[in-house]
Amino acid sequence: MKPREWEKEIVRDIEKAEEMAEDYLTLHKKGLSIIEKYLTLWIFLAIIFGIALGYVYPEIAEIIGSLSIGTTSIPIAIGLILMMYPPLAKVRYEEMGKVFRNLKLLAFSLIQNWIVGPVVMFLLAITLLRDMPEFMVGVILVGLARCIAMVIVWNELAEGDRELAVGLVAFNAIFQILFYAVYMYIFITLALNALGLVKGVEANISIAEAAKTVFIYLGIPFIMGVTTRYGSFKVKGREWFENVLAPKISLLTPAALLFTIVIMFSLKGEYIVELPMQVVRVAIPLTLYFLIMWFVTFFIAYKLKVDYPKATAVAFTAASNDFELAIAVAVAIWGIYSNQAFATVIGPLIEVPVLISLVNVALKLREKLYAGKGFKAVAGNP
Repeated sequence: MKPREWEKEIVRDIEKAEEMAEDYLTLHKKGLSIIEKYLTLWIFLAIIFGIALGYVYPEIAEIIGSLSIGTTSIPIAIGLILMMYPPLAKVRYEEMGKVFRNLKLLAFSLIQNWIVGPVVMFLLAITLLRDMPEFMVGVILVGLARCIAMVIVWNELAEGDRELAVGLVAFNAIFQILFYAVYMYIFITLALNALGLVKGVEANISIAEAAKTVFIYLGIPFIMGVTTRYGSFKVKGREWFENVLAPKISLLTPAALLFTIVIMFSLKGEYIVELPMQVVRVAIPLTLYFLIMWFVTFFIAYKLKVDYPKATAVAFTAASNDFELAIAVAVAIWGIYSNQAFATVIGPLIEVPVLISLVNVALKLREKLYAGKGFKAVAGNP
């Protein structure tokens, strides 16, 4: 007797569940690399080294400046493209369709990411940095860049829904390519100028100029990432890409990030030593943003009766930002010496420790809010 179609479907679901469980255990056995695990420490050390370098050798600015074409520093441009390449290669674009299983949750996530998030950062920036328009623009750029990289790490650590997080990251990557230039024009060129908050500051960005910049720093690594991912699948297989190539290229992102931080802080070494409170001023709206977006998103998801893994994935996706893209765009448009670019570099300094703390908060909330509500059965955790 041949098995009926529904019986075949059950077998396929069981096999898929076993495959996911195996992947989950493999990830946790591997853990984070030493660079990822102590990224906050490395960022602090890179900042200190950069400041010291710029303060002791102020002529470094001239050396870096000589390697530029217009406002674009060639070494930094290469570093930023390499920074964006690994996360875009690791995004599972083929799983985008899975987020359509819950259209209500998808709609909520898209609203949080592409309406609420940018507006919240915009309001915080114009409220707290009104007297520092260049830094204000840099902070807004961070808010417009939705996360496509580190959110997967935070979600894994907090034991969130991996498939949902990956699907949302894939959506953000595509949406970012399509809409980031438009958002820059709306929030910076139109809104800030309409409010009269950027007098004497270059804040007129055409959609064409923004699109060109986004293509260079997001489009090029996106093409490289997709080509690497699916080319590897065809030549060596998915398992080889996931277990061999992906871990190797992953090191490019933190290495390129630290390189960029050293360079940019070395250019502002003397400035930072003399005016450290400027860094604190930029850090305040960023910190508030991460906390507001995460807690509001998580508790709305909880009220919508979303299970813990999915609520966690949506919360971290909404609260995280693609600071690599924000840095690249600020450097390309205003130059490596600009305060706009400098403000974007503060992003990872604040985001990493805050979101690591929120991982622990998420696990505590799971114990308090989801205890006895069938979490283990839903999440598939032992």
